[in-house]
Amino acid sequence: MSTKMVSYTLETLPPLTEEDRANLRALAQRPDSEIDFSDIPEMTDEEWKNAERGHFYRPVKRQITARVDADVLAWLKSQGKGYQSRINAILRREMLTAMRAAAAKWPPAVGPTNRG
Repeated sequence: MSTKMVSYTLETLPPLTEEDRANLRALAQRPDSEIDFSDIPEMTDEEWKNAERGHFYRPVKRQITARVDADVLAWLKSQGKGYQSRINAILRREMLTAMRAAAAKWPPAVGPTNRG
């Protein structure tokens, strides 16, 4: 027996029917105590200790055109193949550093001199 594989993207998903919406509302109303976890046992603290966040995460790549100082490009290329991946790694490191710094400042302090 042959079955046809169907795949969707966010752009090609069919719209939710009113029945779909009603089912989702009903599911959202159910308490967590009604969830059957019998086929997915709870992880132990020991298992969580070895967990890795984002292990299978692969960000979507976008092709861009960027202007870079000639000496910076020469330095990147002098380190061998993969200079574009190095550029991405450097930019990602800076992005994460900035995001962590912003998260550390959140929520902003509200005091007598700073009223939001």
